[in-house]
Amino acid sequence: MNWLIAPNAFKGTLEADHAAAIIAEVIGSFRRDDRIDSCPIADGGDGTCFLLSQQLGLEKVEAWVCGPLGRPKRGFFGYEPATRSAFLDVSTVSGIKGLTDYERDPWTCSTYGTGELIRLALAKGADQLVLGLGGSATIDMGTGILQALGLQFLDKNGRELIPFAPGFLAKIAHIQLPVRLPSLRITCLCDVGNTFFGPEGAVPVFGPQKGLTEPKQGPFLEAAGKLFALMQKKSKWALEDQACFGAAGGIALGLRAFFPVDLKQGARYFFEKTGMEERIRQADLVLTGEGRFDSQSAHGKGSYELLQLAKKDGKKCWLITSGEEGKDAGFDEVLRLPDLNFSSPRLTLEAESNLRAALLQRLNGSLDEYPV
Repeated sequence: MNWLIAPNAFKGTLEADHAAAIIAEVIGSFRRDDRIDSCPIADGGDGTCFLLSQQLGLEKVEAWVCGPLGRPKRGFFGYEPATRSAFLDVSTVSGIKGLTDYERDPWTCSTYGTGELIRLALAKGADQLVLGLGGSATIDMGTGILQALGLQFLDKNGRELIPFAPGFLAKIAHIQLPVRLPSLRITCLCDVGNTFFGPEGAVPVFGPQKGLTEPKQGPFLEAAGKLFALMQKKSKWALEDQACFGAAGGIALGLRAFFPVDLKQGARYFFEKTGMEERIRQADLVLTGEGRFDSQSAHGKGSYELLQLAKKDGKKCWLITSGEEGKDAGFDEVLRLPDLNFSSPRLTLEAESNLRAALLQRLNGSLDEYPV
C-alpha cells in the first residue's frame, strides 16, 4: 500500500516536518511492507519557504540579522542558483514566536531583519524572491524591508527615521527613494485573504495577537492611512488596497508600491512546486493533519486544499486533528486528537504522544478496504 504523508503544522505544538516524521515512523513500524512518501505541507503560513527549501533541495544561506525588536537573530533563506531565486519566510527573523506578550508592539516591531536577508540574497545574485508571509510580529506595511533595500523614511523635519524607533509609523512624513532600486521580482505567498484596511483588515483582525488592542487601533490606523497615501504618491503605478494585503501586517502592500509583486495562494503554490498532484496519483491513501481544523481551514489552508486534490483524483484522504469540524469537510476519515493543556511544561511530548496514539488506534483496526 502506498501512503502519502502530508501534514500541515500542528500550530503551537508540532511543526509539519516533525509531525510527518512521527506519522511515517508509526506507519513504517506497523506496516513494514508499505511504501511511504513523506511531504510535510504549508500554505503560506510560517515555515512555508523552509519546507519548500527542504523539498526542493535548495542551498541554505545563513546570516546574523536583526529580529523584530532589533536584537541579533540567526536567519536563513533557500537559494536556487538555476533560477536565481531566494525562498524566505518573514517569520524566520521577523516572527512573533519568541516574543513575550510584553514585547509585542507593532509601533516598534520591524521587518528590517527580513530586508537584511533579502539584501544578502541580492548580493548572492537573486533577482526573484519567494516570500512566505505568515507568522509575522509586525504591522509595519513592509517599511522595515524597504529600509534595508535603500528607501528612507523621513520625519516632518526631513530627518531619517531609524528602524525599531518607538512610534515609527506615526512619525513618517516623507519617503525618499534611492537613486536605483534593486532589480527584484517578488512572489508573496499568503494564507489569508484579508485586505489591509477595513473591518476585516490587518489591524482589527490580527492586531490584538500582535499587541495592538482595540483602544490603540485608532491612532495606528490613522498613521497607516497617512503612510499609504505617501506610498500611493511615490509609487510608479496605481496602488489600491486589495485581498491579501492584510497578510503579515501589510508587507505585500508596501512592497507592491515599489517592486513588481505577485500574490499567490500559498497552498496551491506549494503543491505546484512540490509536484503534489503526481504524488497523490502515486498514493493509495493521503494522510494530512493540522492542530485544529475549523471554519477558516476551508479558506486556503493546506489540509483542505490537499483534500480537494485528493478528491479530484478519486483518492481517499484522512485528517488528523482536534475538534469536531473536520467531520463535515469531506474527509474519508477523521482521526481525532484530544485537546491539549497549552500551559503544560510537557506540551510537545504530550502532542507527540497523542499523535502516535491516534494513529495506532486506527492502524489496529482493519485496512481491508484499501488496496495493498
